[in-house]
Amino acid sequence: MLDADDVRRIALSFPETVEKQRWGHPTFDVAGRMFVTVPDDQTSFAVRCPRLEREELIAAEPGKFWVPPHEAGSNWVRARLAALEDAGELHDILADSWRQVAPPGLTVS
Repeated sequence: MLDADDVRRIALSFPETVEKQRWGHPTFDVAGRMFVTVPDDQTSFAVRCPRLEREELIAAEPGKFWVPPHEAGSNWVRARLAALEDAGELHDILADSWRQVAPPGLTVS
């Protein structure tokens, strides 16, 4: 089963990613912009997701994705680690969030 260490390992594999502590838990930035955070219970993670896409994502897989009330007005979505298929799916989700804030010219495969 995937855990917070997998999130950390994959996030830090992306170019120019740094880990910071915010709100008492790990967050990951590229070029000074946060793209993933692992909340206190470490059973989920939050990533950037355009609001229009977020609603479709949650509707399609409500057991995997959700938005807590305090993040409803943001461009973030949470994902349950236990609901992910494998590390490849985790990589793809993190990479998508990373691409939303990475400077032009940086790429991740």
